[in-house]
Amino acid sequence: MQRQRSITENIPLLDLSLVRSTLTSHYDLAPSPELAASMPDIYERMNRVITPADWAIYAPYVKAINELKKERDAVILGHNYMTPEIFHGVSDFVGDSLQLAIKATEVEADVIVQCGVHFMAETSKILSPEKTVLMPDMQAGCSLAESITAEGVEEMRAKYPGAPVVSYVNTTAEVKAASDICCTSSNAVQIVNAMESDTVIMTPDQYLAQNVANESHKNVVYWPGSCIVHEQYTAQDLRDFREWNPGTHLIAHPECTPDVVAEADYSGSTSGIIKYVTDNKPEMAMLITECSMASNIADELPEVEFVGPCNMCPYMKKITLEKVLYVLHTMDNQVEVDPEMAKKARRSVERMIDLSRKLGI
Repeated sequence: MQRQRSITENIPLLDLSLVRSTLTSHYDLAPSPELAASMPDIYERMNRVITPADWAIYAPYVKAINELKKERDAVILGHNYMTPEIFHGVSDFVGDSLQLAIKATEVEADVIVQCGVHFMAETSKILSPEKTVLMPDMQAGCSLAESITAEGVEEMRAKYPGAPVVSYVNTTAEVKAASDICCTSSNAVQIVNAMESDTVIMTPDQYLAQNVANESHKNVVYWPGSCIVHEQYTAQDLRDFREWNPGTHLIAHPECTPDVVAEADYSGSTSGIIKYVTDNKPEMAMLITECSMASNIADELPEVEFVGPCNMCPYMKKITLEKVLYVLHTMDNQVEVDPEMAKKARRSVERMIDLSRKLGI
């Protein structure tokens, strides 16, 4: 099966020396305990995971970004995997990929800053073509999005004639355009079950597809992609941790392998994980997903102790306050999608959103 070359391989690295010289010539970004102390309401959202010393470093960036958003008529969409200073400090709307996709259709601002990875910014542009969509770092790719091309979708169609293609939103615009409908980890089972065909093609996450197949009455066939974060966890990791820390609730993302999901106490999307922990409030919880998830909900649930392990997404962590401020200041890194491709891709995403609303997801 054909695999896609990195969508970011021809994009030059962001010149951080230029970024810093530009910002320091326009903003006072020196660490400031006094400024940090003047924003207690923002710090309160993250004070369990961000030290006062670190908050003094972040505070000047948070202040500058929040002021510049007003000047630019901009909103920041922050994914759940963003670090706390971005998630709590500057994001106007936060959530998983489905929640952010829907929000991109609703915001009235002229500018969207996508604090996530590249396919998310493409999705925002697809759904709001009239808006300016900024990406803090164009190098923030995704192992899933880069595992498949539109040709790969056609290869699957040829192998399973007549089967609809359900593609994860973690895909490029060209793959969305070649698909029948999109899905996220929070609605994948319902979307697959709603397809009329007995056989359904899922791309590109093989483990999400296998986990969906375990809950669906459909014959689910799939492309062999995977997430570099979630595929690292093993069922033995969970068994070992359960032995060392009895009573800990083990909560896995469905991009993990099926044996990891089977070993967990609960499996769900990022929004599902948050709801599970909020509803159940276990004394101790281990989230089998990207590191920042636990950090971002820790302050809302002080009664829950979140424990390791932790696998970080190197792409998500390319997004920093410094880069967010830079693109808002310069209006660089504007994301564009070919209008014809965007029209086809929008059809697949809108079908997902419409069906999700119809099914009450």
